[in-house]
Amino acid sequence: MPLKKISISTKVRIGIGEPLTLIAGPCVIEPDELILRTVGLELKKICQDLGINFIFKTSYDKANRSAGDAYRGPGLEKSLPILEKLKKELEVPLLIDIHQPSEAKIIAAVADVLQIPAFLCRQTDLLTAAAETGKVVNLKKGQFLAPSDVRHAVKKIEACGNQRILLTERGASFGYHNLVVDMRSFEIMKKTGYPVIFDATHSVQLPGAGESGTAGEREYIPLLAKAALAAGANALFMEVHPEPDKALCDASNQFRLSEMDKLLRKLTEIYRVVNSD
Repeated sequence: MPLKKISISTKVRIGIGEPLTLIAGPCVIEPDELILRTVGLELKKICQDLGINFIFKTSYDKANRSAGDAYRGPGLEKSLPILEKLKKELEVPLLIDIHQPSEAKIIAAVADVLQIPAFLCRQTDLLTAAAETGKVVNLKKGQFLAPSDVRHAVKKIEACGNQRILLTERGASFGYHNLVVDMRSFEIMKKTGYPVIFDATHSVQLPGAGESGTAGEREYIPLLAKAALAAGANALFMEVHPEPDKALCDASNQFRLSEMDKLLRKLTEIYRVVNSD
């Protein structure tokens, strides 16, 4: 099946023949809102310099936390004004994840891409609500799901008349406290006809391996990102923070902002080679 090109905005499209797209930003909105602005502006500048399409991501609520007292974010109501202001200032598309069907229309008013979290990728009501907004839907493949099985979730979205779909690989459960990335999954998932993104930061998580929750192996992010683009991933997803070790969420697997320019220069070259005629 020919791979569709998915338009995120008038300037950003994901698919074969298009520039590399980076979807990146902090894991969650933190009390220090300056972090969002700092990351967004710096990533936008780097991407412009390298000819990379940029989509900013963050979350207003991280509902899937290992510990009950873990930081989740400011919530939907408090975050909407923050997101609206950020989008106006950055002038780039926004990707925001949703957890409840009732959130879809509200977030669609500001977001260009609605993301379905991996653990919720089979929730029919959530997929339907996201699809019915008409916005691009980024479906993250569950850690428990075979790559070929994403076709069932895709059909749920298509049944609503929405073919603006992106798929994301973020690793598969491998025993306890570990994830692995099957590089075959990019080609397998492309059989749906939709572009496939690689989530380089969540793929290095060690679920539940920390003293109070999830741990991670940040040092393997560059390795897996290079391998994924070489294997045919159409875009890259990363969570980025100025000081990852101080982040309030997913500290061990967010990438350091100051290292992004160097990494993206290498990744851009790999992407160009793989996608050259």
